Amino acid sequence: MNKEIINCYQCKYFYVTWNRNFPKGCKFFGFTTHKLPSTYVFETSGDVCHGFVQKNRAE
Repeated sequence: MNKEIINCYQCKYFYVTWNRNFPKGCKFFGFTTHKLPSTYVFETSGDVCHGFVQKNRAE
C-alpha cells in the first residue's frame, strides 16, 4: 500500500487553533486534533487524505 505522507502545513485547509489540547485543524473535514490532520485521517480511515490542496504562496 502506498502511504504518501501529506504535509498539512502546506495545505490551504490547515489551521492552528486556540485550543491547547487540539491545536491543529482541518477546514476541509471540519475537525481539530492534537496530531497532524492527515495522520488522523489515515489512522481513522486507512486511506490518505484526499482533501489536500497546495497553499498559494500569495495567501
